[in-house]
Amino acid sequence: MSEPEIRTRDILGVNIAISSYAEVAKRSIAWAATGDSRVVFYANVHMIMEARDHPDFRAMLNAADMVNSDGMPLVWALRGLGERTAKRVYGPDATEVLLAAAEDARIPVGFYGGDSSTLATLLERVRRRHPQLNIAYVKSPPFHPLSAAEDEEIVRELSASGARILFVGLGCPKQERWIMEHRGRISAVMHGVGAAFDFLAGTKPQAPRWIMRAGLEWLFRLASEPGRLADRYLRNNPRFVMMFVQEWVRFVAARRS
Repeated sequence: MSEPEIRTRDILGVNIAISSYAEVAKRSIAWAATGDSRVVFYANVHMIMEARDHPDFRAMLNAADMVNSDGMPLVWALRGLGERTAKRVYGPDATEVLLAAAEDARIPVGFYGGDSSTLATLLERVRRRHPQLNIAYVKSPPFHPLSAAEDEEIVRELSASGARILFVGLGCPKQERWIMEHRGRISAVMHGVGAAFDFLAGTKPQAPRWIMRAGLEWLFRLASEPGRLADRYLRNNPRFVMMFVQEWVRFVAARRS
């Protein structure tokens, strides 16, 4: 019996899933159990604008198995387009849900990305919370671009490990490009989870929940890392609002006609 189709809605050219943590976990466990090579992303405004600026990146996102609404602005956008049941599916929280589901289902997992110190702290916390979880693979890749030989070695290591859910934390758009380049080469459900390694390890501050619910997480992160994130947020956020308002006006006009 074929699985139900994932319902999506187009936001500025990217197909965003109308999903939930439960659905992400259910599909990921099912795919992992059969050794499928699958791709799950978590989109925020930055990712949408990267896709807007780079058509090849947009094509990659739309070829993924699921692109979830990681940020509240996308949830509000979905609701504005008539998807009243749209919910946030936040990468770090989804990671926690998936770790618990993988522990219950005895699915081996892996972590690829981050620096060695962050990974060590992350693994300590994950093992404490999920003592029965099979962590089959852990890799902090070098910062330089991988040679073909280095890349093949990583693929061999991953294949030999038996990891069936792979969390990839390389940052956007690097992690999405890496995952799509390895789709079909790695028999795992690959989740691009961005800064989840840092947040779950506690090496970077995470916004309080009330700030997240208010859609102001970007402001908290900007205050935490202004040098790295100023250009991203101050350039992308106004453009997203302007472009989406235009899209929403067209949506409303079409419904009234």
